[in-house]
Amino acid sequence: MGTLLSIASGKGGVGKSVIASNLALQFSRQGQKVVLVDLDIGGANLHILFGNLSPSPTLSDFLERHTDSLDAVVHTISWAKGLGYIPGTGNTLGGGNLLHSKKLRLLRHLKNLDADIVILDCAPGTNYHTLDFFLAADVQITVATPDPTSVIEVYRFIKLAAIRKLMTHLSVRLHGEVRHSLVNQEFSNIQEVLDACSPTHEVQKTEALAILGTFDPYFILNRANARHKFSTSSLQQVLLKFLGTELVVLGEIPHDDVVTHSIRNYLPVIDWAPDSPASIALTQTFYALQQRLLMPNPDRPSPAEAIQHTTNS
Repeated sequence: MGTLLSIASGKGGVGKSVIASNLALQFSRQGQKVVLVDLDIGGANLHILFGNLSPSPTLSDFLERHTDSLDAVVHTISWAKGLGYIPGTGNTLGGGNLLHSKKLRLLRHLKNLDADIVILDCAPGTNYHTLDFFLAADVQITVATPDPTSVIEVYRFIKLAAIRKLMTHLSVRLHGEVRHSLVNQEFSNIQEVLDACSPTHEVQKTEALAILGTFDPYFILNRANARHKFSTSSLQQVLLKFLGTELVVLGEIPHDDVVTHSIRNYLPVIDWAPDSPASIALTQTFYALQQRLLMPNPDRPSPAEAIQHTTNS
């Protein structure tokens, strides 16, 4: 069983798949067997980055049980030893409406892929499928650009992912009216979830805070530029204050026109132009991630102390 990394964003168009493909290539260059999985069910495009415009087989073949093996739909890349990818599905009207049973089966098989590193390129947005794939990974990475809408959406994404993580845990542990309230109520912040646990379930509240304490997503700022200043430290402070979540910044990738050229030539930019500013920053980001993977989880502040005024978030 390999290490699962998920990469997600609050909105589309932030360069998530480009980052995923470059990180995957770096892992393979380190001697790792890597599989990239396009989980943008209904809007897949990762295969295009590798010049495969009409891939077959795809994730659809696995989901529709045309094959029982997820490894059977992995496409190898001739010029990148150890790197493969699973094309997503987007050719059917039902592709974006994944049944719960199919999602569970897919999650099981993702964890058993024949690879050292499995990178899940999640769909943009905050639907349950995206949140569940994101949270299923051992390491979660979020991506945003300095654009205000992108920053707001990545904050919203992380907030809802934290709520989803708590909901999944508590709905299994609680019973009766409390469980019914959790399952059928829409929550907008962490404190609402905790308050939904009655005073007689303080143990579950404590467990919930412990679960929240394990949620430390990583963050990559893409297309950074001098004209649109963005402070990653401000985002870190907001998330720590309102969610008790410590956001680890892996790197900032500068806006670089050479990335567009690399996409048009169907190659990751670290291969197309290794000395470009974007490639250098992506390589530094990879090493920051690699170092984190080798580190034990550091001690962190108590989420109970960090969460303040969540109803205003």
